[in-house]
This record gives sequence, structure tokens and C-alpha cells, in this order.
Amino acid sequence: MSHETRRAAASLLRDFLRADPHYRASSAAYGDGGDAALERALDLFLAQPQLGLVWLTLEGDVAVAACVVCFAISTSRGGIVAKLDDVSVDPARRGTGIGTAMLNALAAWLRQRAVSRIDCGCHRDNEGAWRFYERLGFRSLHEERIAWLLD
Repeated sequence: MSHETRRAAASLLRDFLRADPHYRASSAAYGDGGDAALERALDLFLAQPQLGLVWLTLEGDVAVAACVVCFAISTSRGGIVAKLDDVSVDPARRGTGIGTAMLNALAAWLRQRAVSRIDCGCHRDNEGAWRFYERLGFRSLHEERIAWLLD
């Protein structure tokens, strides 16, 4: 990841983490550490790519969408699965199909690497996000994500 690519990823993700009302509603439970935590996370992705990545969609040299992908071992799948977080599309580009194209490209890339499932959390009252994910093939697990802060 180049310095400019890292800066673009940080900008899109920072905007999402600061402004998304659904994320903000649970950010305290997540232990949101603000901009410093985002910078540390990006450093970790660069230092330990086996743990995950930031997936960017570019239009020319401009980053217009981003998401975070972390890897885990699933006992139900018997292999590697991906955890999808912080899906963000530039507000000026929303509704143009960029988010769908980004996640379809990500899914193809993950399949090539034998990743067999993508898990994603979505706030129950975020109807637009639910419709978006369902159109892609995500299905509700009828469970709630919960967090235990260890610090």
C-alpha cells in the first residue's frame, strides 16, 4: 500500500467512523479509539497482512469506496472466513453501483483464496444497508453481535 493509498483509505474510513449514525450508536461499546486507533489499525494491516486488509475501489487515482476485511478460522466451515467491517462509499457516489461492484470484486478475490464465507454486522434499523447486503446474497443469522472490551 503506497502512502497515497493509505491516506485515501484513512480518509474514507475516518469519514465513516466519524459520521455514520449506526456506527456511532454503538461506538462506545466497540471501544472506539478515534483517529489514533484507525492509524494503528492501518499500520497493523501493513505489518501483518495475513490478518486482513483494507479493500479500496478507485476511480482513476481517487478512492471512492473502502471496506475492512479480517480473517478468522470457522469451525462450521472448516476453513478461513472473512469478517467485513466499515463498508464505506463516498457520499457523492452512493447509489451508483460502486458498493456492489466493490463487494463482488472482493468476493471473487476471496474465493480465489479459498475463503468460504463473509460475515458482516449490520444495525437492525439501517434498512438501506440491509437491502444492499441482501441483494448481494447476505442472509440474517438472527443473532446479535456483542463485544467485551478487554482493556
